Amino acid sequence: MIHYIVQTIAFQLLFLVVYDVFLKKETFFNINRIYLVVTPILSLILPLIQITAIKEYIPTEYAVQLPAVVIGDLGSMEQMGQAFVGSNWFSFQNLWFLGGGLSILFFGYKLNRIFKLKRAGSISKFDKFSIVRLSGTTAAFTFFRNIFLGTELSETQQKSILLHEKVHVLQNHSVDLLFFELLRILFWFNPLVYVFQKRMTVLQEYIADRHVAASQDHKEYYQDLLSQVFGTEKISFINTFFNRSLIKNRIVMLQKSKSKRILQLKYLLLIPMVGSMLFYTSCSDESDATAVKDEANLEATADTEVMNKINELSEAIMKKGNLTDDEMRALKFLATEAKPGDKVYGTVTDYLNDSIAYSDSETLYERHDDLSDVPFAVIGQPPLFPGCEGKSGDDAKKCTVQKISDLVGEEFDTKLANINNLSGRQRISVQFKIDNTGNVTDVKARAAHPALEQEAIRVVKALPKMIPGRHKGKTVAVLYALPIIFEVK
Repeated sequence: MIHYIVQTIAFQLLFLVVYDVFLKKETFFNINRIYLVVTPILSLILPLIQITAIKEYIPTEYAVQLPAVVIGDLGSMEQMGQAFVGSNWFSFQNLWFLGGGLSILFFGYKLNRIFKLKRAGSISKFDKFSIVRLSGTTAAFTFFRNIFLGTELSETQQKSILLHEKVHVLQNHSVDLLFFELLRILFWFNPLVYVFQKRMTVLQEYIADRHVAASQDHKEYYQDLLSQVFGTEKISFINTFFNRSLIKNRIVMLQKSKSKRILQLKYLLLIPMVGSMLFYTSCSDESDATAVKDEANLEATADTEVMNKINELSEAIMKKGNLTDDEMRALKFLATEAKPGDKVYGTVTDYLNDSIAYSDSETLYERHDDLSDVPFAVIGQPPLFPGCEGKSGDDAKKCTVQKISDLVGEEFDTKLANINNLSGRQRISVQFKIDNTGNVTDVKARAAHPALEQEAIRVVKALPKMIPGRHKGKTVAVLYALPIIFEVK
């Protein structure tokens, strides 16, 4: 989700830059209006589009999910059931709902103010619009088919403003602004939505001015606007129509001659822009880029009924004290995450009968992680750990994965638990890349404690230089996701 939001904001920023640099000063007002409405929508849709042909044509990076490296004993069902519960209640989703709710309340407040003004004013209905006269004010604005005019405005001002506001009514400009209000509710955290709305508001004033100036003398219309700016009559600057800086821009734009049609070729800039965005979204993989973050944000949750059973089992274990070897193996079996390709057992007894030949001291990943199931996607030859180059096929993959797991398990400093007062089940999500030269780069880690992140990064950086992966005769970079489970007694 975060990756999607970042892409959306980046695309909107690019569209705005193009508008401000190339299009804002042109007199193609209607085309610009379409541009300002369509480009925010494109920014929301483009990150969701991935053209597989582009991605397959440029296979520069592959992703591999390594089996979890388990450090410590996972026998405690009580710790497993309670790990991280309630630690992430203030999530981005809750924050988004909170901001959206406040935005809805603010929007409702603004609507209520407009309806109150309408009820308080005297209404005159015409064929395509209504005039709401507001007593004792100089307000002047439009909301859908309602034109609000203050009675303190002079007859000359009312005539000029009415012509101006009628354009807003006939061209349904309120629909555009209402569209951006909806975007502000959904994406209240995105400042560019407010910028888009501001650009649209200014553009609508240019459109209305252009229509009014075409039906009367330009000089007369300029004088009306200037009289409002410099206050030759009593005017309160409480509405956009009376905004000084905006009126100045409106006069400048009115004096500007119509842009030449050949300048409409500027809009062809959209073609390479959208193409570049599609190229980026097709070549990027959100699941790979956010694998570490998603893994770190997962919570160990359980259904109420299952949690009750776990609590009952925990109480029974504490009452009994020492467990038999079979009971210890059964607990490890229940605590192990199933992986594609694992044998399915109908009961715990079936598992115990099948695993009798294994030593009690075996570690979790040695017994249950079937290394042949590591998803190496479509890459021809994955990176190889030094010493594994003599093997081939699945044996080479198993060798590399096993050596990475062994090195991480051996090098990880378990004393961090005592130094940082850690307890329970600590999950560390690591992401790193083996580039096309075999070097380990871009090491990132997420954990509940910074010390765990630093230690995981240190250990992974200690991996030796690998034999780089190859695909279709070329060396390629491979992105790895490595979960580390550190069980602290």
